[in-house]
Amino acid sequence: MFVLENGAKKKGEDPRLQAISQAIRVVPHFPKQGIMFQDITTLLLDHSAFKDVVDIFVDRYRDMDISVVAGVEARGFIFGSSIALGIGAKFVPLCKPGKLPGEVISEKYVLEYGTDCLEMHVGAVQHNERVIIIDDLVATERADAEVVECACVIGLSDLKVRSKLNGKPLYILVEPRQVENGF
Repeated sequence: MFVLENGAKKKGEDPRLQAISQAIRVVPHFPKQGIMFQDITTLLLDHSAFKDVVDIFVDRYRDMDISVVAGVEARGFIFGSSIALGIGAKFVPLCKPGKLPGEVISEKYVLEYGTDCLEMHVGAVQHNERVIIIDDLVATERADAEVVECACVIGLSDLKVRSKLNGKPLYILVEPRQVENGF
């Protein structure tokens, strides 16, 4: 497992990480040519690996006084809600535009293969709450909350993407896998 903050890397020796990495299917050239898509649906089919992912995050954040787990649609919903339950925090969904009723905060961001936007309800995160974001860093900071860390199951291979975290630490379970003859 890796923690990146201002370029620093620390590697752990958790034996569960190999099984987690192997449970993730790599799909070459999806959603477009040149992308090595890391498909977590196969990880979700492996009860043991899925549980290990949640347990590792819960162990990390249990004693950090986190009050909010914000999860990015859709991967962040799957992992974030389980982590929130495990640490006794509330879960805040960060959704694609038009999916939330009522007043929202919106934030546009650049993807590896295009651009997108995420929204959250106004008031979902309160001033000075301690937040972890599962999968991305977006609208939560605009609520004047303290983003303690960003976390993802699969690491980001592009340093440009990492730089968009605005100096926030990034906790990664596994690095993206490649497949033979994928490109």
